[in-house]
Amino acid sequence: MVPTKAGIALCMLVAPILALAVSSSASHATGGGESPTTADQTRILDKRNTERLLANKGLTLQWIDWDHRGTATVTRRAGVWSLHRRQADVNGPGLLALDGTITEIGPDYFTFQGKITISNTPDPGRTCSADKTWHFAVTQNRRYYRLREFEWCDSLTDYVDIYF
Repeated sequence: MVPTKAGIALCMLVAPILALAVSSSASHATGGGESPTTADQTRILDKRNTERLLANKGLTLQWIDWDHRGTATVTRRAGVWSLHRRQADVNGPGLLALDGTITEIGPDYFTFQGKITISNTPDPGRTCSADKTWHFAVTQNRRYYRLREFEWCDSLTDYVDIYF
């Protein structure tokens, strides 16, 4: 089939209208928040949880300390949300570090692409480090997101929590 001049003209007229409709639909689906335009941008599906992440109150790993939370930084740049977190044991060498990109924020969850490292806790010399996609979720109406991959390194269960 050979395109005609009339067919090409019609496509040139309709394409901008379709693009506007798709853009408006994406904005509505995300609650009017940021709508991703490239695969690299963070996908926003829930505004309340974006606010929770931006105003977070730190993180903990149960082996280090429940009472002294680590620092937590969430930044936004060009539609990409980054997550940088750290908790260090005040009485020893234990360390938890997270560094990467939040790929999606939804109702009571978010996904994170990046590196999580746990070292020297609960035992000296224990080191766990992986760079992959991670899942955090709020369960049972708790006031924190918990890492859903519990035993990702060895036979120990690691509770990584991010508070809001």
